[in-house]
Amino acid sequence: MKFMKIGTKPDTFYTEEATRTVISDMPSDLTIRINDICYLLHKIPLLPKCGLLQRLCSDSDDSDIVTIDLHDIPGGEDAFELSAKFCYGITINLSAHNFVPAFCAAKFLRMTESIEKGNFVLKLEAFFNSCILEGWKDSIVTLQTTIKLTEWSENLGIIRRCIDSIVEKILTPPAKVSWSYTYTRPGYIKKQHQSVPKDWWTEDISDLDIDMFRCIITAVRSIYILPPQLIGEALHVYACRWLPDTTKSRPPQSSGSRTEESNEKSRRILEFIVSMIPADRGSVSIGFLLRLLSIANYLGLSPVTKTELIRRAGLQFEETTVGDMLFPSQLSSDQHFYDIDLVAAVMESYLVLWRRQSPASADNSHLLRSIRKTGKLIDSYLQVVARDVNMPIFKIVSLAEALPDSAREDHDGLYKAINIYLKEHPDVSKADKKSLCKMLDCQKLSPEIRAHAVKNERLPLRTVVQVLFFEQESGSRATGHKPEVIARARKQQAQAAAEECNKLQQEARRSRIPESSERESEKRLEGKVLRGEKAEAESEKGKERRGEMNSASKVVDPEKILQRRSSRPEHEHGGRERDKGRER
Repeated sequence: MKFMKIGTKPDTFYTEEATRTVISDMPSDLTIRINDICYLLHKIPLLPKCGLLQRLCSDSDDSDIVTIDLHDIPGGEDAFELSAKFCYGITINLSAHNFVPAFCAAKFLRMTESIEKGNFVLKLEAFFNSCILEGWKDSIVTLQTTIKLTEWSENLGIIRRCIDSIVEKILTPPAKVSWSYTYTRPGYIKKQHQSVPKDWWTEDISDLDIDMFRCIITAVRSIYILPPQLIGEALHVYACRWLPDTTKSRPPQSSGSRTEESNEKSRRILEFIVSMIPADRGSVSIGFLLRLLSIANYLGLSPVTKTELIRRAGLQFEETTVGDMLFPSQLSSDQHFYDIDLVAAVMESYLVLWRRQSPASADNSHLLRSIRKTGKLIDSYLQVVARDVNMPIFKIVSLAEALPDSAREDHDGLYKAINIYLKEHPDVSKADKKSLCKMLDCQKLSPEIRAHAVKNERLPLRTVVQVLFFEQESGSRATGHKPEVIARARKQQAQAAAEECNKLQQEARRSRIPESSERESEKRLEGKVLRGEKAEAESEKGKERRGEMNSASKVVDPEKILQRRSSRPEHEHGGRERDKGRER
């Protein structure tokens, strides 16, 4: 920051109650009242340099004590005192922080060259041109101070000239940047001879008010020199500087006019940022777009702004990560922590674009890679939000089922999400378990996951049976229906069914269910073993015929199996009794 010192005399102004005066041998003959402050001064130093005071004192004699009200002087009493000290020859220090009020007050008092040579306005203009406009941070600080005197600064050309100076420096090639700047990115350490980063200017202009920041960004964009990514980075830095952070926890509810005023300011900033995002894809990151959408939900922005953010985020959805999507819900009515509705809205926008580009055959390799990458991303996201103890099951199911079948090459990730949800929600009903597990395709589970599912006590019995049958059938195909492999698979199935039978018997004894219900459970599980034997016989007899069929496996429907078991003829039981009689 640059300074300019004017005057040589020591400061002799002092305050007595609400009166400011200057130490002098002459009595005061000029009283200036500004707001609640009264200045007792002298005509001789002030009038020769102030054209306004000359006109106001023109009707009075030199010996008269004149009182003048200057309540409307720009900059108030502080700016007037700087001008008065200049008239007295008292030392004053000018900088970017006090230049605007001093210059506006000097113009108001008409301290120009037409009144006296070498007057205050001339010296201030010299400082403005040679120091402030030549400096980077000086121009930014001066522009920021114009907020309190916007109309005066606009009329005097201060705002326009500061913006022109700032834009000119932003467009300077980084290799030619020789002035100091603020850059505090993580991992960046300023060293001698280190190259200047392309976004060196973004942090300093983020200190500006939204109106001044808008003027600079608009001017920079209109020249079409900087790439869209730099404009996007400037918007990102400004958003981090001024918008609330909704990534860690739910912001407190609005209370009081001060909070509402702050929210209204944030809405203005967010509306502007969304409107200024370059149309080029990748100008801002998907993580930034999702964060803006979360803030928009918190601030209650218009549906138009939210729709635009969802559309922009949908264009880049496949580039996101799980960490980018973890935002707390901003609705007070939601008991769950994570904002899964935000992710669902953006994914739906992505799927609309994907279906529009995808041909009916879905043979486009790029689109297939894109949707499968998205499928893995959603399954990983579900594994995180499934740990939320208050997450409703229908939101998990809705998000998982929104993806097309081609999005999942395997169902391992989906199985893990379901298993986590069942583990974190032990009291989930049987109907909810069924709605969760019906999404699983056992044919798309890896051998390791199938082995885990067979032993998973959290899964519904029907799902376990489906996995068992598919495990046996796929094992038979993989080994060419070798008898020893089939026998081993049947043995594993029988052991699993026996374990399940024992478990149900123990539960029946604990809950004291009727004996008939216990026998029915035993019969159902016994049917699994018998059906395994029947599957083996059919496999041997129809080996040649099944070899010609499609290699795609067919999952056995447990309902049909249970129905077949319940309609088994009575003579089978009688046949077993006759066999026992012959043995005797």
